[in-house]
Amino acid sequence: MHPLIALLTLLTVLLLMVLMGLVGRARGRYGVKAPATTGPEGFERTFRVQMNTQESALMFLPALWTAAAFSLTWLAAVFGAIWLLARVWYAVAYIDPAKSRAAPFVLSLLALLALVGQGLWGLGWSLALG
Repeated sequence: MHPLIALLTLLTVLLLMVLMGLVGRARGRYGVKAPATTGPEGFERTFRVQMNTQESALMFLPALWTAAAFSLTWLAAVFGAIWLLARVWYAVAYIDPAKSRAAPFVLSLLALLALVGQGLWGLGWSLALG
């Protein structure tokens, strides 16, 4: 695995860990005891951004690895960095009710789609050429 792809992978894990910590902190702040997943809006925003990011990371990581393995690694790293930065922006925007999360969501979705497309393209060429 290329070092940039490994770095993006570990930074994604770090993002998930930070969001997990924020949910724990929100549980204390808002008095939401585990295993409850509903409560005041501030808690629910924090919980949903964690869950949304986990759901997106589940698609992002294999797309990143496939794109990097079968196509231009540097391009996969660029799309991966865009996804990661957009997800951080998304988390900040989602937790703060005054901010819109539409732009970072769309940006991370476009980066994910680019990785899927790049991976399919590279894998297709690899299969076609044997």
